[in-house]
Amino acid sequence: MNPDADRLWHGPRWALAALLAVLGMLGPFSIDTYIPAFSGIAKALDATPVQMQQTLSAYLFGFAAMNLFHGALADSFGRRPVVLWGVAVFTLASAGCALSQTIGQLVFFRALQGISTGAGIVVSRAVIRDLFPPADAQKVMSQVTIYFGVAPAIAPIIGGWLFVHMGWHSIFWFLTGVGVLLWLLVRQMLPETLHATQRQAFNVRNLMRGYWALGANPRFLMLALASGIPFNGMFLYVLSAPSFLGELLGLEPTQFFWFFVLTISGIMGGAFVSGRLAGRIEPKQQIRWGFAIMIGVSLVNVGANYAFEARAWWALPPLAIFAFGWALMVPVVTLLALDVNPERRGMASSLQAVIGSTANGFVAGAIAPLVMHSTRALALTSMLMMAIGLVAWRIVRARWPETGR
Repeated sequence: MNPDADRLWHGPRWALAALLAVLGMLGPFSIDTYIPAFSGIAKALDATPVQMQQTLSAYLFGFAAMNLFHGALADSFGRRPVVLWGVAVFTLASAGCALSQTIGQLVFFRALQGISTGAGIVVSRAVIRDLFPPADAQKVMSQVTIYFGVAPAIAPIIGGWLFVHMGWHSIFWFLTGVGVLLWLLVRQMLPETLHATQRQAFNVRNLMRGYWALGANPRFLMLALASGIPFNGMFLYVLSAPSFLGELLGLEPTQFFWFFVLTISGIMGGAFVSGRLAGRIEPKQQIRWGFAIMIGVSLVNVGANYAFEARAWWALPPLAIFAFGWALMVPVVTLLALDVNPERRGMASSLQAVIGSTANGFVAGAIAPLVMHSTRALALTSMLMMAIGLVAWRIVRARWPETGR
């Protein structure tokens, strides 16, 4: 924690949480706003479905690769410069996407977007821990999660409206405007939270040594798995939404929003309760409650899918409850992972993001296609992912019992 933290931020805590959440929302917005325009972009640029998929893959690969460096750069040069440069590159890349005349140009600028958007997600976590002690940091992290949960809900709506009324280019011009506005807000409001005495020397050897030490730390890896893998128990349904909602539950596309509303409500509710509990109970107790909720609802979900034919009225609420349990515990686990190496919180945030994005990519590319056509397979796979996170947390509690006290 920065020794001068009490003099760095003078506004209300919710304003800081909102600013950091918007920084983190750049990533989801960059994906979800343009997905409704896939067919229109393909037609306009004479692109095949495989080539359109490359615009998404290029973004994800750029995002995952650069996440290794955002935190290390922030540990060396400060949080504020990394965020400002990241938002600036994102803004230019968004304008490049809007001006693209070929699918190759769009793929290139999408990769550039992916490279830049990770700065906000990675650095915002480090900023929170720079400014606040554990209990207060948990409250702010919970507020960020609440605001962050809005992005997946409104981004497709905005993107679809812009595409229908103004064409696909307008989506990327919208993202360009968001980038300009956010850069101005960061420049005006966000202080430098890394104390001069806490800066780390930046060189490739030092960076690799730091990642090796952190990646070889079993407690950090288990905490990263405990927070990231259960998320995929919920994310699996998001990836499978067209098949799960349309084919298996028989919902019309205009009814898909119920799934997203319920899931996002669960995330926001869990994050709100997590913030209210901060400092009132031990972190380990809050994590236990979160996993208990996910275990209970996963068992009910599996049993119901084997006993009855899936219907939307009972198949969707368990997913919202699962999301509630995940959001209840994840702010705590995330902060515990960052505190494994207090001198390199930026690097820890980067590696945590890489582990999470790698797991997301594996689920999207390898697991979801195998199970998305069966509600039973989806329920079992979701429970298995939650169980992996639970085992990771139990290993932490067994080997380092002081964790979470």
